[in-house]
Amino acid sequence: MSLNTALSIAMAGLRANQAGLALVSSNVANAETPGYIRKATDQIAVTAGDGSSVRTIGVNRELDQYILAQLRTETSGAGYASLRSSYLQQMQSLYGDPGSVGSLEYSFNALTSAVQALSTSADSSSARIGVLNAAKTLAQQLNSMTQGIQNLRSGAENGIKDSVTTANNLMKQIATINNQLTANPLGGTSTDANTAALLDQRDQYVNQLSQLMDIRVTTNGANQVTVFTGSGVQLVGNTAATLRFDAQGTVSAGTAWNADPSKSTLGSVVIDLPNGGSIDLTATGAIKSGTIAAYTELRDKTLVEAQNQLDQFAASISSALSDKTTVSPAPVAPATDYALDASKLLAGNTINLTYTDAATGKQQQITLMRVDTPDALPLKDTATANPNDKVIGIDFSQGTAGILNQINSALGGSVTFSGTSLSSLSVTSNPAFATINNLSTTVTQPPGTLADGSAQFSLFTDNGSAYSGAVGANGSQMTGLAGRLTVNNALVADPSKLVTYSSSTLAGDTTRSSFMLNQLTNASFTYGAQTGTGSTNAPFTGNLLSYMRQFVSQQGSAAESAKQLADGQNVVLNTLDKKMADSSGVNMDDEMAHLLALQNAYSANARVMSTVNELYKSLMNAF
Repeated sequence: MSLNTALSIAMAGLRANQAGLALVSSNVANAETPGYIRKATDQIAVTAGDGSSVRTIGVNRELDQYILAQLRTETSGAGYASLRSSYLQQMQSLYGDPGSVGSLEYSFNALTSAVQALSTSADSSSARIGVLNAAKTLAQQLNSMTQGIQNLRSGAENGIKDSVTTANNLMKQIATINNQLTANPLGGTSTDANTAALLDQRDQYVNQLSQLMDIRVTTNGANQVTVFTGSGVQLVGNTAATLRFDAQGTVSAGTAWNADPSKSTLGSVVIDLPNGGSIDLTATGAIKSGTIAAYTELRDKTLVEAQNQLDQFAASISSALSDKTTVSPAPVAPATDYALDASKLLAGNTINLTYTDAATGKQQQITLMRVDTPDALPLKDTATANPNDKVIGIDFSQGTAGILNQINSALGGSVTFSGTSLSSLSVTSNPAFATINNLSTTVTQPPGTLADGSAQFSLFTDNGSAYSGAVGANGSQMTGLAGRLTVNNALVADPSKLVTYSSSTLAGDTTRSSFMLNQLTNASFTYGAQTGTGSTNAPFTGNLLSYMRQFVSQQGSAAESAKQLADGQNVVLNTLDKKMADSSGVNMDDEMAHLLALQNAYSANARVMSTVNELYKSLMNAF
């Protein structure tokens, strides 16, 4: 080997050592920098005369792509689980601990206790005032809980808006860095130090994006990435798509998302693609994880169901006291017609008909519901909680003849309604088709009707109006009722009406108070499937307290399950973070060991150069 070859090899070694020392210095300096990936020199062997040398062709990021992909998936899952847990914990605080002061159960029990006290002291003014005060407290509790739930929904709406803004910024940054990258002319994944720093920064942006939504990432030979949603919609490549969200200013129990933009009163996440097309990601369910998915699920499902539970409770406690069912007595032979008074039906009140079908021998349950808004027709069978009835909406704005025509057309001749006045209708069955088993009306007592001889009365109102379960073009009156529930002002003005139900009622009469106590504590009701406490075919049935305990317990279980899921997801994420740090992060002990090896190699190469220098001197002196 010639001296020139030896000198060339030593100088190449020194250059390689200097590059390695610079990277070790950078690794050590950035050991605590979030997202920094450990760097190493990329070297190849080069033939130098009759020897071999080394050449540094770039910088390699010691990145474990498999762990990184896992980390992004779990980051998305952790973002979803943590946010959902946080919201459910906040919602749980609205309900309070069961039985504790300020909880919904405490307020309800206080009302039943006050009614029980009135039953034993019906002539006591203080007992009457006690019932009204307890009723006000319960109504205010439901009002406050409704406001809390809607505040959470509003927070979710704003959370989606902020997340979309953040996602757009991240996608623009990713696209910008993609366009700054060029393929390594020597091939492979190595690059220069500045480009490696850009890749670290870009991966951080991608990781942050994965917290907002589930994504899938592919990388080409130039280290450029293409990011897709988990369902395959491209978000960013060399250009970034744009997400937009039409956030609504006010969120209430009546605002709801709908796949039809003309019917929706809440925002959708829409992606505008570089080619000019657009996709509604909310309607297609393209975002399945991350904080955007959690916000959307909370806004449109979880919190809506919680509101439905409160509304159903408010509706049930109101109707339990104000609704009166009157059964039409069977006609005495030779008469064949049932007598029916439908004149007092309010919107949402019903005529309840059960008959046996002559052809099949099976009983058919028909619910004829008064509707004052024709746009609401036809009604779905889910308009009532009864899973076995067929619901038929009748437009009462058409007059008696029009009402009868609608009913008879709907019943198809099996049962015939007739008469000239709604107060005195005749109902008869055609024996060839059907036999009536039961006929009744369910009517709501208006707030001002307190002494007509009925035990039923309106203790609670819908902001002063009767709650009758009306169905209109914009949905059911039940929606948001918990936020509008108030105590009947007529009772506040005259508490004696809690006892006096007719002109001849004695001061100590317990008829109405006993009715109230029975309805609040013993009467059983069926609750709609929209509450999540049962299904359409098997709805939850029970008294008011059992229903309340059911949905309060359900919310508590959901909050606890969400917390456990979030905790478990965070454990998985932390484990992957550690794996990522171990495989791709900076280990100070390894760097120090590498530094020592580089220093020794540097000294060896320097020694070779020194020896070659001495040999050159000796050779020159020989002449």
